[in-house]
Amino acid sequence: MEIFSVRSSQSLLFKNNPNNAKSSKTSDIEIETRAPAPASFQIEDNVGEGPDFTAVSPGELRNYARQGFDSGLIDQNTYAAISEPLPMHAIDPLGNIIDLSNVTDGTSFNFLDYYQNQLQIAMSIGDSDEVQTLKSIVSFLNA
Repeated sequence: MEIFSVRSSQSLLFKNNPNNAKSSKTSDIEIETRAPAPASFQIEDNVGEGPDFTAVSPGELRNYARQGFDSGLIDQNTYAAISEPLPMHAIDPLGNIIDLSNVTDGTSFNFLDYYQNQLQIAMSIGDSDEVQTLKSIVSFLNA
């Protein structure tokens, strides 16, 4: 066990004493100031602009829908409808069959056009519940 003197040059009392301040070995040390560190993240300035739903993957759409549901922008029915996987095939307003089997979680897809087309079809059929849900989805995607 080692015992050190309280009055050594490393003592704060010794350094803070005005008589000893000039003889302190640390008086000639200079501290370099650095430029401030860059920010680790940046908030985008275009907060008012939403994502481009004409080229978004199904996974990203579900994430945006979850954020919209959590913030109260959409209701539970709309969130559930957006979260459902796409069918393998769909029909456009002209009656043509669209093959959606190649759309995976990682591929971009035009969800805005898809849901607008599905809204037109639901309106022509007259399914009022489906129309309400699709209108809510389209308004969320256009916001």
